[in-house]
Amino acid sequence: MIMNNRLDYIAIDFETANYCKNSACSVGLVRFIDGKETDSCYSLIHPAKMYFIPEWTRDIHHISYDDVRNKPYFPEVWDTIVMPFIKQTPDIPLVAHNGNTFDIPVIQNCCNYYDMELPKLEYFDSLTVARKTWPELENHKLTQLGEYLGIKYLAHDALEDSRTCGKIISFAANKWKVNSIEELLKACNTNIRSF
Repeated sequence: MIMNNRLDYIAIDFETANYCKNSACSVGLVRFIDGKETDSCYSLIHPAKMYFIPEWTRDIHHISYDDVRNKPYFPEVWDTIVMPFIKQTPDIPLVAHNGNTFDIPVIQNCCNYYDMELPKLEYFDSLTVARKTWPELENHKLTQLGEYLGIKYLAHDALEDSRTCGKIISFAANKWKVNSIEELLKACNTNIRSF
């Protein structure tokens, strides 16, 4: 299991063309070292089967068919952008907001669709951390947490969502007065998962 004694992690977020978990149409990653952003990357993705992007999803993430029709497919984005970014700091986990039910299944479903080998990665979910850290809040959606913590950002933009997710982890560590992911996850009674 990856673990170190620092507050190091990579926040990741996907947007999808529709409800299908293999319809990724954008990805954003932001690296945090000692709880501070150090670098980031972003890419649009040509969805599998060129899924129709319905109006309701366009209204959420503002990505249209024209935006993605000439973009690379998931395997190319994964191999040339995402994994090289992750491999720059291979000993730190990923974090995603509601990652257990959305972002990680997007990776798994896209890999399955394209018959790609699943990467050996470790991750934790910032939604779980937020619920334990701020139990008094009625809602722990990324937008609500951002507003509560004074984080101004463009919601449902993969890069902005990643950045906000990462900042939430930093805020949570400060509230718990901890200096590492290991201590934070212990305080929140959760742990690193792998796939």
